[in-house]
Amino acid sequence: MMRLMYFFIPFILLSMAACQSSGHHLSPEKTIKSAKIHFQLGINALYGGNLPKAFEELMRSNDILPKQPDVLDALAYAWRARGDNIKAESLYKESLAVHSRASTETNYGSLLVALKRYNEAEVHFRIALQDPRYQKQYLTLINLGDALLGQNRFTDAIASYRKASLINPAQNISKLREAAAYVHAQRFNYAQALYEGILNKEPNNRPALEGLIAILVQQHQPSTARQFLANYIEKEKSPLNRAWANDEMIRLGHML
Repeated sequence: MMRLMYFFIPFILLSMAACQSSGHHLSPEKTIKSAKIHFQLGINALYGGNLPKAFEELMRSNDILPKQPDVLDALAYAWRARGDNIKAESLYKESLAVHSRASTETNYGSLLVALKRYNEAEVHFRIALQDPRYQKQYLTLINLGDALLGQNRFTDAIASYRKASLINPAQNISKLREAAAYVHAQRFNYAQALYEGILNKEPNNRPALEGLIAILVQQHQPSTARQFLANYIEKEKSPLNRAWANDEMIRLGHML
């Protein structure tokens, strides 16, 4: 089953002013400001892929002003990125104990899906969907589809993916997941139609092409797969993606 994990944390847009204070002996207003500054520095480090710096700033923010849900969520994300799911889960639970938010419920649920605790994940996704103000509901629905598929509830999973597509038709993640679900159910014709539909709109969508090639190879159609690859190579600008496509062309050529 294809797994394309995505995590969204409701980061606050804050000032980037420098701060050297540890938070001790500050007024409440300055304490909050200091914690926010270190939080934002930590978020910027996360975006930049600098995990050590992210941990340094986020932990400092948490020391200055403990029990901030945004900080706890960001730390959970950082620990998960580092590969420590136990610490990530502990921080998500701590955040939810302070305040249950749709974003945190979704993030924690996605971790539970990765841990194959699908029934538990479903509970958190359903809680998240109860908040009509949450702007990333399509993401929750995609993850819910994964949790349902993990429970072999194929029909419910497809319905969740399709609802995500209706809520946010601009994204193709839900269609990719739906196609992967049909592959999982060995309904290859429908999966192929979904992949081709994505590629008609986005010829350079590599995940869709990879899924389609796998189906075509399984159906003993390497020449058709090479045609799609040739079209991809013609339009793709990334050297790495073009190198992948050329290697695939060679591999498929051996099947002819």
